[in-house]
Amino acid sequence: MAVPPGIEALIQSRGRNYTLQTYRALVLVITFIVYANYHATRKPPSVVKSVLNPSNSEGVGWAPFNGPDGNSLLGSSDLAFLLAYSIGMFFSGHLGDTLDLRFFLTVGLVGSGFFTFLFGMGYFWDIHNIYYFYTIQILAGIFQSTGWPSVVSVVGNWFGKSKRGLIMGIWNAHTSVGNIAGTVVSGKVLHWGWGWCFTLPGMAMAAVGALVWLFLTVHPEDVGISSPNEPHVETDDGTVAKSKGTRGVGFAAALRIPGVISFSLCLFFSKLVAYTFLYWLPFYIKNTEIGGEALSASEAADLSIVFDIGGVAGGVLAGYLSDRYNAKSAVAAGFLFTAVPCLYAYREYGYVSFTGNVILLLCSGILVNGPYALITTAVSADLGQHESLRGNAKALSTVTAIIDGTGSFGAAVGPMLTGILSQYGDGWANVFYMLYASALCAGLLIMRLVLKEIVQITYGEYEALKHEKEETSA
Repeated sequence: MAVPPGIEALIQSRGRNYTLQTYRALVLVITFIVYANYHATRKPPSVVKSVLNPSNSEGVGWAPFNGPDGNSLLGSSDLAFLLAYSIGMFFSGHLGDTLDLRFFLTVGLVGSGFFTFLFGMGYFWDIHNIYYFYTIQILAGIFQSTGWPSVVSVVGNWFGKSKRGLIMGIWNAHTSVGNIAGTVVSGKVLHWGWGWCFTLPGMAMAAVGALVWLFLTVHPEDVGISSPNEPHVETDDGTVAKSKGTRGVGFAAALRIPGVISFSLCLFFSKLVAYTFLYWLPFYIKNTEIGGEALSASEAADLSIVFDIGGVAGGVLAGYLSDRYNAKSAVAAGFLFTAVPCLYAYREYGYVSFTGNVILLLCSGILVNGPYALITTAVSADLGQHESLRGNAKALSTVTAIIDGTGSFGAAVGPMLTGILSQYGDGWANVFYMLYASALCAGLLIMRLVLKEIVQITYGEYEALKHEKEETSA
């Protein structure tokens, strides 16, 4: 792999190489910015929903989304993006293990930015054909699928397993930071016209592609530094090279890694809940009086940020607890089971007062996004470098793609079902029943792994106590 041109220029101007810690910090910052931008471009659809399909007293909306089946069309537009994203994820994961990730990620960023921009141009070009928006969403979803396997793989290349849960929990705040940035920008420019909510993030994303091409170092070995994960050998000139036997792992082999299937299915339901909030929360808030008052579209978008703030705290807390107790499954399950009564409280009592809504929304964000963040980061990285691979760390992107790709099918199903369920009977009650059931199923699917962790922790404590008694008696 070639040294990125920006890094090479910095090394030459400095006259010597940088330290491992400097590269690690740079990798964390760049990948944080990268994935924050991926999520910033996913947030505008939720902000503009109430403008595209408003009530009759608030405006005419935007055809074809403003008809009686408007919610269904909005949901199907989300489905087009997320289904393409899910399918693309499985291919991009394997490609990420075989191609130059810097090039792969740059193309993904520029392509994603371009199609996000084109969706917004539908406003300026006065386009009302639903198939235009479907096509743009499908192509945007394919390019967006390049992001997650790539950034997790790059970070996994630079960091060993020590404190990975906490480090990745903090790093995974990019998801919520991107959601917040996308919400704030969209909310502030919404009065200019809904097209601006897409064109500005799209241009920013393409610019980040240039940052990646210039400065992202994929492997430590690319700049002559030993990898914390892979065996390495020193060449005659003193540089470090990767050992042989690190070919990409096939799809079937990755599925056989213990825990991959269980966590994949768990993430299906966990991400269903998280993405339902991502795509519909501002719309729900806009159409629900809080403390007897109705909020504007911009105010609803601002309030929805509280959920993402909770998501930041949830990711860090879940990462810390998983490192502290070495129990990733138990932590994820605990969060998911606790999320059920919290979501119920938000539905039943969140409308009573603004303060109560904020508190319950914050707690919901912590409990929903905590396990989602843990599974897609530390768990995926650990499984991608599982001991069953016999030292081959080239499964990172493939394993990440399997887990997050399966989860993304849930992310596609949730917003689509929300668009349908919200139009029948006591619509939003139906949506929340779906969320309760999904969080419960997510926790139950990893109970076997939870029980295994409990046995391991209990046995480890027993052995430590036994060893301590033996030393005392000696």
